Amino acid sequence: MIDRLIAEATECDFKVAVETKKPKSWLKSVSAFANGVGGSLIFGIDDSKNVVGLADPQVEAEAISRLIKERITPYPNFILKPEHENEKDILVLTVFPGRTTPYYYKADGVREAYIRLGNESVVAPDHVLNRLLLKGMNLSYDSLLSSYDFQDYSFSKLRERYKAWTGNSMDEKLFDSFEIRDETGKLTNAGALLADDSPIRNSRLFCTRWGGLDKSGGWDTWNGRAAA
Repeated sequence: MIDRLIAEATECDFKVAVETKKPKSWLKSVSAFANGVGGSLIFGIDDSKNVVGLADPQVEAEAISRLIKERITPYPNFILKPEHENEKDILVLTVFPGRTTPYYYKADGVREAYIRLGNESVVAPDHVLNRLLLKGMNLSYDSLLSSYDFQDYSFSKLRERYKAWTGNSMDEKLFDSFEIRDETGKLTNAGALLADDSPIRNSRLFCTRWGGLDKSGGWDTWNGRAAA
């Protein structure tokens, strides 16, 4: 059963016991899983995957739920299930990827958001934290407005590529529907990146084109420098 649980989890951590005096040791993984693609914490198993078991799984399950409620903000979506392995009781905590990122560990005088790096949960660096903040607001870097005016830049390369792909000339209104500019004429960051002489230096674009109406049709990837 342990192999099945591990196989089902994109990320997985093992804990011999539920540490209630130093819960940050496992709560940081709860934060990281919620900020990422989700994952599972299995209590009652050591790092070598030996089943140690828990003395009182009911009490420890209550402690897990309480500590997550008290120290992780916002409250993440999770499922806590008891399992029986080799005649011993264990607990499986499955944390789902969250929508209202970032999820912080907030206790002991600190407020920290964690992410997964390999098999570890580490404090999110500033650039990742900014991305999590945008995700939580249902925004992306591309959609944010820049300080640049559409009228000051040309898009001949974009127009040529659009013509080659579609066979049609790129109509002016497409700059609005593609969210390259807003109604006041300001470029979005996406627009600034796609301009012929991009003002955003040292940048790089990675584009994915899906075949058909969903991802089942396969994809092609193109990358290139936005700035000359």
